[in-house]
Amino acid sequence: MSSHTDVAHHDHDHDHGEGMTAKKIWQVFFVLLGITVIEFIIALYFVEKGYIDRSIANPIYIILTLAKAFYIVAYFMHLKFEKVGLVYSIIVPILFIIGLILVLTNESHHWIGLRHP
Repeated sequence: MSSHTDVAHHDHDHDHGEGMTAKKIWQVFFVLLGITVIEFIIALYFVEKGYIDRSIANPIYIILTLAKAFYIVAYFMHLKFEKVGLVYSIIVPILFIIGLILVLTNESHHWIGLRHP
């Protein structure tokens, strides 16, 4: 009975455990740290000194933040190690929500323009 439990437990570890070692966690940590340092350098040096306009810096922040979100979701929430169907069931609704937010933001600017010509 004990050997059957060990085999089942070993198979489960093989599916999820091969990607998240201490080395991999530290690698992801340093990637996240690097992205955060880049964001701070942009905010505190390039934007502050006037080398980059805020209208250019904001999309850069969004892209870097999405990259950090990818690493957090993929590695620390173990989504990278899940089956494709589960990944799509989480990613697709998030994309629809982001699209809805963009459409509603655009629509709100239209209505504000009507009120204040």
